[in-house]
Amino acid sequence: MREVAEAAGVAMSSVSRVLSGHPDVSDAMRARVMAAVEELGYTPDMLAQSLRRRATLSIGFVAGDISNPLMASIVKGAEGELRRSDYSMLLTNSEGDPVRDAEHIRLFEQRRVDGLILSLAREDHPDLLAALADTDTPRVVIDRHLPPEVGASSVLSDHRSGMRAAVGHLLDLGHRRIGLILGRPVRPARERLRGLEEAYADRGLPGTFVVSEGVLSPQHGRDATRRLLDDPQPPTAIITGGNQLLAGTISELQARGLRVGADVSIVSCDTISTTELHQPPIAVVRRDTVELGRRAAELLLRRLDGAAAPESVTLPTEFVPRASCAPPPAR
Repeated sequence: MREVAEAAGVAMSSVSRVLSGHPDVSDAMRARVMAAVEELGYTPDMLAQSLRRRATLSIGFVAGDISNPLMASIVKGAEGELRRSDYSMLLTNSEGDPVRDAEHIRLFEQRRVDGLILSLAREDHPDLLAALADTDTPRVVIDRHLPPEVGASSVLSDHRSGMRAAVGHLLDLGHRRIGLILGRPVRPARERLRGLEEAYADRGLPGTFVVSEGVLSPQHGRDATRRLLDDPQPPTAIITGGNQLLAGTISELQARGLRVGADVSIVSCDTISTTELHQPPIAVVRRDTVELGRRAAELLLRRLDGAAAPESVTLPTEFVPRASCAPPPAR
């Protein structure tokens, strides 16, 4: 900074005001300093600046499973919004382990990040809740319901309405025995189940559906599909509550020589390349995951700008019918 001041012929305090964006700087002064910065190739010392500001201009993102393309698009949306406000993002991957979620929250606290965006494996794990209780760092949670005392803002997806529309479509095609494969009983799974129940109730039909819960993985998708199809009353339609589950379901159907849309109707949650490239294309309950991440970052920036109370935003989902859904085969 001293060399910049000498090259510009100004005091170091003037350089500091220009680089920090201080409003009390003339246009001429700003131009002289920035010309010297460009000439010398000067790069500000971010650590020193963060110590002076008592802010690191960094945000910690605790991701549940970065290998999931949906998580990647959520991160993309958040990072873009944060970058526009000159914040950088630090990313960790918990691989669906709530203990790692807690470890990563504590790690970010040690790194003194200014805020946290959390996509968590669980909502009620004691290590996780203890880690959040130990920090007052502003936080936003994505698609999870945490106790009010955690003080987290939240950005949510309206899974219930999208699932209600999808199940209603299948029921109107004539299906009555529908299988729903879910992951752990966190908010998205609970809301999807409610949407399923409401679709049956809307039509005055008995709840002749069957639900299988487990881990969001291709193996659970395949195992659950196997159990459903081996049932004495197998479903004529299967809904997978996640793209990882869909991979397992398709594998099991292929192994049995069953045709999607002809022998078994299929609906999946969230759009990925498989749902569009598969023949026939697979019907989905769609949401904008990039927007989900962007709104999470937006809510966090509001907290950092002084918004006192946690806020919650719910984003829509929509059902996209495709050829994977057809009337049930005659039996």
